[in-house]
Amino acid sequence: MSEAANAAPWPTELRVADQGQMFHVSFDDGKSYALTAEYLRVESPSAEVQGHSPDQKITVPGKRAVKVVKVDPVGNYAVRLLFDDGHATGIYTWELLHRMGEEQAEKFAAYEAELTRLGLGRD
Repeated sequence: MSEAANAAPWPTELRVADQGQMFHVSFDDGKSYALTAEYLRVESPSAEVQGHSPDQKITVPGKRAVKVVKVDPVGNYAVRLLFDDGHATGIYTWELLHRMGEEQAEKFAAYEAELTRLGLGRD
């Protein structure tokens, strides 16, 4: 199998839209995703959200209105997103963004269920 066949999808477009509430990413495999800033924030790959193991993951409430205010490249493999609540420690690799797009419905439903279980809200 060629190296290109094994390569992770590569982004062809990254775009912030809707005054920062949406982040659009398109890949060279033909897939495109519209990811909400809220989803990207509450599923941030940062240690602040994910902890250092799965049992340390934090459920972050009150982020329905959060916005992406800046996108900084990290090498040629990722971006760091800065949110209007000051969060800026998550590095979103191309592979992670692709996976987040693929899993968005399931992950966001699980997030909403966990908020309900904890008596927390999105606002």
